[in-house]
Amino acid sequence: MRTILLLVGTLWVAPLWAAEGVVSKGTPPLQSITALAFGPDGLLFLGDPQSGIVVALSTGDTKPAGSQAVNIERLDAKIAGLLGVGEKEVRIHDLKVNPASGNIYVAVTRGTGAGQPALIRVKRNGEVEAVPLKDVEYSSVKLPNPGKTQREPLGAITCMAFVGGRLFVAGLSSEEFASTLRVIPYPFKEADKGTVIEIYHGSHGRLETNAPIRTFTPYRIGEEEYIIASYTCTPLVKIPVKELKPGAKVRGVTIAELGNRNQPLDMIAYTKDGREYIMTANTARGVLKIPTEEFATAKPITSRIADTAGVRFEKVESLQNVVQLDKLDDSRAVILVRSGNGFDLKTIPLP
Repeated sequence: MRTILLLVGTLWVAPLWAAEGVVSKGTPPLQSITALAFGPDGLLFLGDPQSGIVVALSTGDTKPAGSQAVNIERLDAKIAGLLGVGEKEVRIHDLKVNPASGNIYVAVTRGTGAGQPALIRVKRNGEVEAVPLKDVEYSSVKLPNPGKTQREPLGAITCMAFVGGRLFVAGLSSEEFASTLRVIPYPFKEADKGTVIEIYHGSHGRLETNAPIRTFTPYRIGEEEYIIASYTCTPLVKIPVKELKPGAKVRGVTIAELGNRNQPLDMIAYTKDGREYIMTANTARGVLKIPTEEFATAKPITSRIADTAGVRFEKVESLQNVVQLDKLDDSRAVILVRSGNGFDLKTIPLP
């Protein structure tokens, strides 16, 4: 039996700001926010690749906010007005639904150039507000050897998820073999150097250790926990969590090639009509729906692939120009859709 892992640790019993963690009150030293992940009780993790840190922030947003759909035209324009900048000076990087309340959080850069980080909350009633990042309680952890390259200036943190008291952080390190997955227990103490992830890239016909995971979701296959990860051009890979150890080098199993000249943008796991799926948004391939029944027995891809191969998938033709997505509840997703020069926020049934 395959079971989707909850993004909230089921064994969590300690208070949010446990004494064993180092907690500060003030302004987190954030230079950017490009990745988000929720823990229990409104705990929100903010990934800052510019400074190579992760901040844990208590949102205090724990009361259910209703079950209504959220649909907002030109969300970026609303955010720009809220932040007092022009519409072209807002860049949306990530969005996540808070499981405790159902409100939606958006990671934003405001201004030109490197800009300044901002965190936005979209309430279920459609109200858009800025989340304070000054005079707040927070804790943070520094990533050792975060990686930055000319091609990947924000590559130190590409995606995060929280499961069972641990934060999983994908990105680049400055080591020789750069693609890294870190497993960081919470409350924070320190982050280790992480695990080097090697994959066979069918479209390129070679083993790779420098391509970062673009997006991933935790997933259980049988009794084992895995990270299901997607890379540029676009291999789909399963990585066993039990092998993620500091300083180790792990080869993920490539179970699909979803088509080259493509970059994955976001990914979720969900259940519909008793079947389990992975859904991923992509730059060139649109939204793909991938049944998970074959994940346990899929034959590894170990030779060059000209087009697509591996586990079955289908394109969701009704969903176009999706750049971000997350589960809103058990039957619906919230998506960020490119519309003209801006972006709309929409609620859709899970396909």
